[in-house]
Amino acid sequence: MNICVFCSAYSLDDRYSAPAAEFARLLGEGGHTLVWGGSDAGLMGLLADGVKAAGGKLVGILVEMLRHKGYVGADELVVARDLAERKAELVSRADAIVVLVGGMGTMDEFTEVLELKKHGMFEKPVVVLDTEGFYTGLRTQLERMDAEGFLPRPLADLVTFADTPAEVFAQLKA
Repeated sequence: MNICVFCSAYSLDDRYSAPAAEFARLLGEGGHTLVWGGSDAGLMGLLADGVKAAGGKLVGILVEMLRHKGYVGADELVVARDLAERKAELVSRADAIVVLVGGMGTMDEFTEVLELKKHGMFEKPVVVLDTEGFYTGLRTQLERMDAEGFLPRPLADLVTFADTPAEVFAQLKA
């Protein structure tokens, strides 16, 4: 399976990096391919290192302005002109999307995928790994949108949440 991961390019403390490393190990050991932002920085680099060490494949999609942060040793590294092209390439290669902790870029990618799913333009699984309750507020807001009629499809059709890396893979298999 090509698993596209949205996550931070910043180095984070162990409460966030340890679950990401566990997720990477499970992805690689499962024989999956990581499709990600292609960076060697922060959580992105940790994820790529873990997947590679566990035997998985790496497909990075970089944006031109970040070419200098490209992960050396990726099985494939694509350089997109801009962020819009990068997001489209990430999504087109995904059999599933997993969201790990991240900032504004991660939110941008995640909400675009939800919008695509809302309109039936992307029908593959999207799972958020809610490490340390990082996405509790987002989940609450999405549940309110669902309850108050702001979503044309049930929230469960758009995204699911998991508390551990193992739960992510259990949901992807379901």
